[in-house]
Amino acid sequence: MEAVKLFNDAWQTLDYFIECGYRSHAIVRLMDANADGEDILLYTGQRIPLLRQQHDGSAEPCLCLSDYVMPVDRGKKDRIGLFLSSTDADAEKSFGSDAYRHMLAQTLADRLAEACIEKTHQHVRTTLWGYAPHERLTPHELFAGRYQGIRPAVGYPSLPDQSLNFILDSLLDFSRLNVSLTENGAMNPHASVSGLMLAHPQARYFSVGQIGKDQLLDYARRRGMQAEELEKFL
Repeated sequence: MEAVKLFNDAWQTLDYFIECGYRSHAIVRLMDANADGEDILLYTGQRIPLLRQQHDGSAEPCLCLSDYVMPVDRGKKDRIGLFLSSTDADAEKSFGSDAYRHMLAQTLADRLAEACIEKTHQHVRTTLWGYAPHERLTPHELFAGRYQGIRPAVGYPSLPDQSLNFILDSLLDFSRLNVSLTENGAMNPHASVSGLMLAHPQARYFSVGQIGKDQLLDYARRRGMQAEELEKFL
């Protein structure tokens, strides 16, 4: 019964969002790029430094997201996507005096931002980027991720460095969606998600996991930051 009540309350909250005119929005930028080691090199001159898994004695490959972008020494440009999605800030502030309704509104706003970029990613694959023009997937197949490519988000296991939001902001201009960043790289409103789109047919999600001091120092050098400062973002 509690599950049914929660489901009905969520629909009522969604109806309230619609009545108030709250919306979710997304922006995407496709950019020429190549992999340069553990960095993604953009043809605007910027770099997106990334982290690689470190295993002890495992037969599995140590993955990095740059593995899914064509290496620069191949002499041919590849492409990546950058994205930001957010739900109107007032939506997650609804029912501020009612703790249950407020939490429900926040959760629903989060899910709407995720759903917005899910739909946007589908448009990117089939039309905007167009690397999968014949894709015809059911909602169930979409939820299962049975499409070509991945959409790793900042702060998630394969892209754990939240400070990468500062790089994405410089390339996407988060203010276009009224999204701002805290000094720690967190997004405001909270119902926001940002990250990369990669088209490689073998791309899959993974967790970077623990990294050694050697990689932290190398990563800090590539990020142009002190290792001690960078640790707070990981």
